[in-house]
Amino acid sequence: MLRWLRNRFLTGLVVAAPIGITIWLIITFVSFVDRVIKPLIPARYNPESYLPFAIPGMGLLIGILALTLLGALAANIFGRTLLDIGERIVNGVPLIRNIYSALKQIVETVFQSQSNAFQEVVLVEYPMAGSYAVAFVASHGKGVIKSVVGKGDEVIGVFIPTTPNPTSGFLLFIPRSKAIALDLSVEEAAKLIISFGMVTPDRLPEGAIPADAPVKAGAGAMPDDPEREEDDASEKSEKP
Repeated sequence: MLRWLRNRFLTGLVVAAPIGITIWLIITFVSFVDRVIKPLIPARYNPESYLPFAIPGMGLLIGILALTLLGALAANIFGRTLLDIGERIVNGVPLIRNIYSALKQIVETVFQSQSNAFQEVVLVEYPMAGSYAVAFVASHGKGVIKSVVGKGDEVIGVFIPTTPNPTSGFLLFIPRSKAIALDLSVEEAAKLIISFGMVTPDRLPEGAIPADAPVKAGAGAMPDDPEREEDDASEKSEKP
């Protein structure tokens, strides 16, 4: 009876925990946005000034509308002119311009619809020979990076996230031949990383590392050929 009660309790916990945590995160985010945006609304334009109760999510709704209007303004000539003037002013401040340009480049890369970042999941040999880490193809090496790393081969920039926080990690530039493509989506790989490897896609055990994948240092090296090994052995036996 105690074992049955324990198993049912754990089953209920597994079912309720994801739902409860998701609801808590949504409520926390909406409450945070409301606390930030609502004080910026003048009292006569705030509907809560005329109501005896607060409206949850009103700050979030106003924030979405404000961003939509800002995007519409930036899409026309007048808005682009204002943005150019603002960027010239920001670029005139030594420290602020470095922070602004870096953040702008990151945001544009993440939200640009034509970007191919984080669309491919690969395995790379890291941090030592024989051990593999899940990585995301983030960019393609160009210029001096390609000339130094590629040596005639295609160079890719891979992001190796840390567990369980995938927002931090390491950026490596490696030849394409040293990356093993995985038949996994970005979402499946993210679940694998965040869950400490406990949420494993069904396709990973069979096809994660191909049978002909190298296991020595330098994942781009050619695999061992059994026929070649037999030829080498016969040559050694023929030598006096």
